[in-house]
Amino acid sequence: MTEKEKMLAGMLYTAFGEELGREYVAAKKLTAAYNATAEDEPEKRESLLKELLGNVGKECAIKPPFHCDYGKNIFLGDKVFINYECIVLDVCKVTIGNNVLIGPRVNLIAATHPLDKDTRISGLEYGAPITICDNVWLGAGVTVNPGVTIGENSVIGSGSVVTRDIPANSVAVGVPCRVIKTL
Repeated sequence: MTEKEKMLAGMLYTAFGEELGREYVAAKKLTAAYNATAEDEPEKRESLLKELLGNVGKECAIKPPFHCDYGKNIFLGDKVFINYECIVLDVCKVTIGNNVLIGPRVNLIAATHPLDKDTRISGLEYGAPITICDNVWLGAGVTVNPGVTIGENSVIGSGSVVTRDIPANSVAVGVPCRVIKTL
């Protein structure tokens, strides 16, 4: 099994190998080009996003700067809006549904490290997929941790840290994020 296959499967892997290194550098070049575009270059932005990401639905917009590890593991539905300074550590699949609004400085972190210090010091890491379902709104400064699913129609309040799944039709806030209201 390759390090990339291990990474995508959520297993311990080494991130510094040739294959992943090549893909990481390619993503960095594409994000740098994307982040250098101007507002009056929508076709160029769309083309770069389609080359960078695993899927880009219809009528999607990402405000630069945007940062990710690999890009190809990010899948956008239709009508996704991602505001300034979004960071996506996409060592596993990050799925963003239709009609999703993502505020500025949101972090979608599918990557994590082992708790055992010796394993962590060895350089091994792993991740878990993130799923943001349809019609979700993530407020400014939200962080979504590895393995989390946010159910459809939910709203996550600004500054929240989402450490576990949020059910559909919920308003959730806080550190750690907790449901405070059902919609």
